[in-house]
Amino acid sequence: MQDHIRNPIEWTWDHLKDTGHAMETTAHTVEGAWEGRDAVAPMVRRIHAADIGDALARGVKDFGACRTDVIFLCLIYPTAGLIISRMATDYGMVALIFPLLSGFALLGPLFGLGLYEMSRRREKGIATGWADAFAVARAPALGAIVVLGALLFGLFCLWLFTANLIYIVTLGPDPPVSATALLRDALTTPAGWTMTVVGCGVGFLFALVALVIGVVSFPLLLDRNVGVRTAVATSVRAVFTNPGPMAMWGLIIAGSLVIGTIPLLVGLAIVLPVLGHATWHLYRKVVS
Repeated sequence: MQDHIRNPIEWTWDHLKDTGHAMETTAHTVEGAWEGRDAVAPMVRRIHAADIGDALARGVKDFGACRTDVIFLCLIYPTAGLIISRMATDYGMVALIFPLLSGFALLGPLFGLGLYEMSRRREKGIATGWADAFAVARAPALGAIVVLGALLFGLFCLWLFTANLIYIVTLGPDPPVSATALLRDALTTPAGWTMTVVGCGVGFLFALVALVIGVVSFPLLLDRNVGVRTAVATSVRAVFTNPGPMAMWGLIIAGSLVIGTIPLLVGLAIVLPVLGHATWHLYRKVVS
């Protein structure tokens, strides 16, 4: 068959076939997702603060090379954040607006999969576009990715439950009448101060757990056919081998996400792709 330029119908049909094949593969691999096929555990290197800076610089370069594609791809996150905030307000869940938005930090490793794939392809010298982010569906450890993603989502749900419980114990049980009233109570009342301090402290612990188990596990699953146990164990070893640089990386993520929420979460369309691309390069530095 001669090569020709595919029309939108052919392109959509090909990607639907790939998606169907990926779903079938996932169904067969989830059962063995904990172990995977690679028998050799990845080696973890010791890195330094300069490596964090270099990973960020490489992430910025990837963002510059794929700027139009990744901004288009990542606009979904600020849009979703605004929709979630609106829905929380309409359904009387104003107290959960901040926990919902801060949950981006917990789900960030999962959201970054498409960006890791784009950096991986660019690293190999393969032409990359936004549609290539969906090549994650052909990852050898797709079943393990699904399982680990479900675990992170469970952590996110547990965070929402905990945040709501903290609000009920401090400022509840009645829901706040508005976001402005909640902010005023949080900043000007003793109960609000308690809620803020305890909530930030507990949120930090949840973010720390997500960082420890996810900092290199998702890129590793995208790169090699390993299981969830191996991926998480490697991520934990990476953090404990490099506590200083990983603490620095966590602070960079937290600070960047705060900056990205200004104004109206639009900055996330730039912050998230840079962090996503940089995470891939950090994985390359940590895992041999």
